[in-house]
Amino acid sequence: MKKIGFVGGISWTSTLDYYKFFNQGINKKLGGLNSAECVIQSLNFHDVQDKGWTNSFDLIFDACKNLVSSNVDAIVLCANTAHLFADQIQSKIDIPIIHIASATAKEIKTKGLKKVGLLGTKFTMEMDFYRDKLKAFGIETSIPKKQKDIETIQDIVKNELGKGIINESSRNRFIDYANELYNNGAEGIVLGCTEIPMLIGQKDFDFPVFDTTKIHIDHIVDFALESID
Repeated sequence: MKKIGFVGGISWTSTLDYYKFFNQGINKKLGGLNSAECVIQSLNFHDVQDKGWTNSFDLIFDACKNLVSSNVDAIVLCANTAHLFADQIQSKIDIPIIHIASATAKEIKTKGLKKVGLLGTKFTMEMDFYRDKLKAFGIETSIPKKQKDIETIQDIVKNELGKGIINESSRNRFIDYANELYNNGAEGIVLGCTEIPMLIGQKDFDFPVFDTTKIHIDHIVDFALESID
């Protein structure tokens, strides 16, 4: 089994899911008392927020270097937004980063979809790094049209979900945002923030919903076990 290094704490709530789902995935494949071999480098999310995502390269890169020194076989960034730096970090290290957007794009392709709506942090929705990765797979991306909706999504992710707080009113808002994207031409919805599945999921919709956390984990499990018969 390959050993996986996780950059977590961004936020800790979704890192819990990564650890849980990764171990469940390994055990499902191998059975018995098998569990995952992994190292978690958990950041203080306050430090990321204090610097701002666009100024947090050194924090993320230092965490990756620590994981490399722990002899992991691959690195996982436990947040969609952290993939802002994924390609830059990949160019500086010799082990693979298992990219969440590439994994998601491959899953979207299996459904035959060409346009998806994207819900995530303000940075993931508005910056090019995520949409460009989907575009490389021939997938067009749309985001909420109203700036106030984008700001509301950011506020809920940061000040509620990042603290493990679940509000029914926020859940209803996210359902509305997803339905609006679908009604405006998206063929499915990408939950492009690892905390959003705390609020909504496939059970809430009749159209395809892509839980990036679980998709990412599936690819991580496959990578970890690819050398095991």
